[in-house]
Amino acid sequence: MKKIFVFLMFCSVLSLHAQLRNSDVYEITEMNYSSVRNEIHIPDVEGYQTLKCDFHIHSIFSDGNVWPDVRVSEAWQDGLDAIAITDHIEYRPKKEILKGDLNESYKIAKKAGDAIGFMVIKGAEITRSKPLGHLNALFINDAMPLDVEDPLQAIEEALRQGAFIMWNHPGWPDDKSTFYPVHDELIKAGKIHGVEVFNYMEYYPVVFDWCKQMNLAFMSNSDIHDPIHTSYGIENNVRPMTLVLAKERTVESIKEALFAKRSIAYFHGMLVGKPEHLKGLLKASLKIRIINEKQAEITNISDITYRATAGSNLYILPAQKTILFSIPQPETVFTVKNCYTGNEENLTISASDFDIW
Repeated sequence: MKKIFVFLMFCSVLSLHAQLRNSDVYEITEMNYSSVRNEIHIPDVEGYQTLKCDFHIHSIFSDGNVWPDVRVSEAWQDGLDAIAITDHIEYRPKKEILKGDLNESYKIAKKAGDAIGFMVIKGAEITRSKPLGHLNALFINDAMPLDVEDPLQAIEEALRQGAFIMWNHPGWPDDKSTFYPVHDELIKAGKIHGVEVFNYMEYYPVVFDWCKQMNLAFMSNSDIHDPIHTSYGIENNVRPMTLVLAKERTVESIKEALFAKRSIAYFHGMLVGKPEHLKGLLKASLKIRIINEKQAEITNISDITYRATAGSNLYILPAQKTILFSIPQPETVFTVKNCYTGNEENLTISASDFDIW
């Protein structure tokens, strides 16, 4: 009876949306997708929730071209779980028109996020030329004290507020991913916690090793300035995102996970992260049904297509599909070609890691 009631309620909602406004005005309601969300299927990993996040987003309050609450709508529709509004502190070309302070874009986005149960993180971008470059301060309380001439003082103030500091697009603007002494000093002092390996349409293979060697969080973000769907969304071109392995679905848990370096960078079918996190995600993505001693079915329940090799054999595990698979020997080692643990270093996983035998 309960199922019938729910079905009738669903039908009534559809009929309400399909009603004509009057005999003179006809509304084509099926063209309105503002309340439609594209679900991204990426499984939870080893007791953690896998949250899809974008920690580098601009609005009209700096050099973006979109109002902050629209950023929330875009991210919700794209299937994300959280975003950070990270408008530039020093570069605000529209400030003579927009009179709000450095916290205004967050306030607008946060109100929109709260209305639909979507997480918005408060951030700001400290913007300097190389050698320092651009740094995002995430989870801050107040952006105003960061507006100082000395960028190192701005970093100190952000840290005083408990910020997670992310080094943005290290290969920009000269197409050289250069590690300068100032970064070495900040990282050794625990004042840079993560670095973007993917930014907008770029990625920086050498930075994979920086994260690995210096225990920095792997980050992947859109750095979007224009409407998101002018760049992503066509033909399943998914926006860059940081997959955060969080204990709970809260802003506080996202912060804890990033400081603990439980993140995976994801973009354009590629994943970059620590071996244990990538292996956990891969195992969670694949469901195996044994048919007999020689054959099995493998279902990839995720939206990520995995490509692996073992010897001279190539194995493709398509997203959201099931394949027949010849059961390998337990000692067989697979190299997962789209999962990176370092520059030119791929995840390897043994057949014995799966519960087949």
